[in-house]
Amino acid sequence: MTTTLPFRPPLATPVLDIDQALISRFAGRGPRYTSYPSADRLQANFDPARFTQALLERAGRRDAALGMYIHVPFCRTLCYYCGCNKIGTRHPERALPYVDALIAEMDRVTSLVGPGQRLSHLHFGGGTPTFLEDAELARLFAAIDRRFERAPDGEYSIEIDPRTVTPARLWTLRALGLNRVSLGIQDFDPQVQAAVNRVQSPEETRALIRTAREAGYHSINADLIYGLPLQTLASFARTVELTIDAGPDRIALYQYAHLPEVFKPQRRILEAQLPSGDLRARLFEQAARQFGDAGYVHLGLDHFARPDDELAIAQSEGRLHRNFQGYCSHDSGDLIALGVSSISSVGGVMAQNEKTLDAYYARLARGELPVARGIALSRDDFIRRDVIQSLMCQFSVAWADIGAAHGIQAGDYFAAEIADLAPMHEAGVIRLDAAGIEVLPRGRLLVRAVAMAFDRFLKQEPATATYSRIA
Repeated sequence: MTTTLPFRPPLATPVLDIDQALISRFAGRGPRYTSYPSADRLQANFDPARFTQALLERAGRRDAALGMYIHVPFCRTLCYYCGCNKIGTRHPERALPYVDALIAEMDRVTSLVGPGQRLSHLHFGGGTPTFLEDAELARLFAAIDRRFERAPDGEYSIEIDPRTVTPARLWTLRALGLNRVSLGIQDFDPQVQAAVNRVQSPEETRALIRTAREAGYHSINADLIYGLPLQTLASFARTVELTIDAGPDRIALYQYAHLPEVFKPQRRILEAQLPSGDLRARLFEQAARQFGDAGYVHLGLDHFARPDDELAIAQSEGRLHRNFQGYCSHDSGDLIALGVSSISSVGGVMAQNEKTLDAYYARLARGELPVARGIALSRDDFIRRDVIQSLMCQFSVAWADIGAAHGIQAGDYFAAEIADLAPMHEAGVIRLDAAGIEVLPRGRLLVRAVAMAFDRFLKQEPATATYSRIA
């Protein structure tokens, strides 16, 4: 079961008004809601046959939107802060059997959904996707194009490490059909870079952004992280200044989550060098103000975009969406995800692949889909997913839209949740009335906390993941 909410423009142009008193009162830890249910709710006892059936049913929905995600776990060096599923190696030949496996998985999926399905989105993530040599990427694209059809106006993106990609290679990637690129910056300060094992110069990053413009990439994103060791207000202000001067279309301003018990490389970060909670808040507030002064629009959470970027336009027109890769300008619909640990979402099923190479390879060698965990969504999950998606993307939800999409009286259906949100209404985080919910400017950094009120999993059973701080 899938739904598309009717068009409704946002109630107001997104404005970021940071109120630390409200944040202190209501912010805790919670999901980022790149999906609902959140990925930690996938179940190990899931029957992979449910996912097989979802793919077979997808064969009859060829006109519905379809995206693809490909996970490349390899990195030449490990950045100490990283929480992604990655494998550090200096042996490029390790990618050869992995590309073979990706194509084998693609074959298995295609045998179920049928050949020639149209892709409107394609994203390479990692790890470091550009760990793959040009010939390997070309082989992957050839395999995709033999089995799927890429829409002429589709979004085809890749994450790159500026330390390992030359301007010339950006042209090669563009020739393959990639039209969006995301560069990892994190911080330009040399001391901070040394502390997290990621040293790169502003000059090489600026050169790549300049080349991406010349090569005709439609959108350029830059990632920054605040809360890293040795960051100061002055040093991070300089990083933001250099980033703005480089001119990316989008900014992802992530907060570092220090979880050394979960991510082993983080154990090499000295906790004494981490900014205090108060300093982290000031780092974000300062950076947000700098981006706002430079003309960037706050999309939500920790994302900013130029007003003429397609994400900002999509939000202003009420068609911004959110998926595992973050915000997107069109409904990505179903998502087929390939590679270790990647998560597919097809019809009413979410399924995650095996997380280790050995397990992933073994399942494919047996002719199986490499599914390790999953969940089948209920009607209630779809209703809640639409509410959470609307809040996360538009800072509002209209009960009339939810009611029309799902055949319910939404105000009655969510009576308990509405009661739970009363303190946020009284504090000025949200406006709550018979028509729906609007997240007010002072509450927009707390939108995850608002969305959490509709998350049945949080109420029914303890979280199995350690969530990041909301603000």
